[in-house]
Amino acid sequence: MTAPTRIIPEAPAATAATPPRSISAELLALVPGLLLCVGVTLAAIALARIEAALFGHAWLEALVLAILLGTALRSAWTPSARWRPGIAFGAKTLLEIAVVLLGASLSAATVLAVGPALLAGIALLVACALVAGYGIGRLLGLPSRMAILIASGNAICGNSAIAAVAPVIGAEAKDVATSIAFTAVLGVVVVLGLPFLAPALGFSDTQYGVLAGMTVYAVPQVLAATAPIGATALQVGTLVKLVRVLMLGPVVLVLSLLAPRLRGPAEAGAAPRRPPLHRLVPWFILGFLAMMALRSFGLLPQGLLAPIAMVAGLLTVISMAALGLGVDVRVVARAGGRVTATVSLSLLVLGAIGIGLIRLLGIT
Repeated sequence: MTAPTRIIPEAPAATAATPPRSISAELLALVPGLLLCVGVTLAAIALARIEAALFGHAWLEALVLAILLGTALRSAWTPSARWRPGIAFGAKTLLEIAVVLLGASLSAATVLAVGPALLAGIALLVACALVAGYGIGRLLGLPSRMAILIASGNAICGNSAIAAVAPVIGAEAKDVATSIAFTAVLGVVVVLGLPFLAPALGFSDTQYGVLAGMTVYAVPQVLAATAPIGATALQVGTLVKLVRVLMLGPVVLVLSLLAPRLRGPAEAGAAPRRPPLHRLVPWFILGFLAMMALRSFGLLPQGLLAPIAMVAGLLTVISMAALGLGVDVRVVARAGGRVTATVSLSLLVLGAIGIGLIRLLGIT
C-alpha cells in the first residue's frame, strides 16, 4: 500500500547548473503580477467612483470590488507562472505591510478599552469553535485530521492556522489543499455578506467590528468586511482579529501534545513537527503592535498619520485584488459535500457564538 503524502518541508535542491537568482531578477519577476493587481485595483476604484456619481454613494467599496473583479478574472482565466510571483507578493507581503501601517491608527487607550472581559471572550470563542468544528466534522464522517484542519482554520485565522497545524498533526497534502482552497472561497463570501448583517442585527459600528473580528477568517478579510461600515468598525475588528490570531500559538502547542493520539501506529513514536516561531507569531502582528506603541507614546508626528492611513488603504485594495486573483470559485464544486457542510455549519456556529458573546458582554 502506498503511504499517504505528508506535509514535510523539502530542502531546496542545490545544483551547480541552477545558480541562485539575483535580487534584481527576483524583483523583476514580481512586476507582471503586481501590474495586474494594480490594474484590477484601478478598475475597482473607477467603478466605485461611477457608483458614487450615479447613486450618491458607493454601495460596493473599492475593497470589495477589487475582490470581486479579481475573483471573476481568476475564475475565467488561470494565470501562468509569469503572473504568479507578483500576485502572491501582493496577496501576502503588501497586505502584511498594510496591516503594520494600520497599527498607526490605534493607540493603547483603544486596546485598554477592549477590556479583559472581551479578551477572555475571544479565548472562549476560539475554544468553543474548535470543539464545535471538530465535532461537526466527525459527525459528518470526516477523518480526524481533516476535521482538525477545518476547525482550526475556522476558529483562528483560516489558511495560516491550517498551514501551522498541518505539520503538527501529520495532515495529508490533499486535505490541506482542500481546506485552504475552500477557506479562500468561503472567506470571500463572508466578506461580501457580513456587512449586510450590521443593519439587520441593529449593531453599532463597535459591535459589528467585534463580530467581524470574531468570525472572519483572515486579517485582510477583516479589513475588507469592516471598511465599508466605518473607521471604528475597522479598528475594532482588526484589533479583535489580531488577538484571535495570537491564540494560534497555544492551540498549536496543545495539538502537539495530543498529536500522538492522532497519528497511526507507525507514527506514534515520532516527534511532532512544530512550526517555527514566525508561524505562531507572524512578523506583521509584531509590526502592528510596534506601530501602535509608537502612536501611543506620541512618537509618530501627527502630520504622518494621514499619509500612513492613505498608503495603508491603497495597499489593502491592491492586496484585495491579489487575493481575488488567487480564488477560483470552481473549487467549491470539487470540495465535496461533507467538507462543504462542515465548513458552512462551523461558520454558522462561530457566528452564533460571536453574537452571543457580544450580547453577554454588553458591548455597545
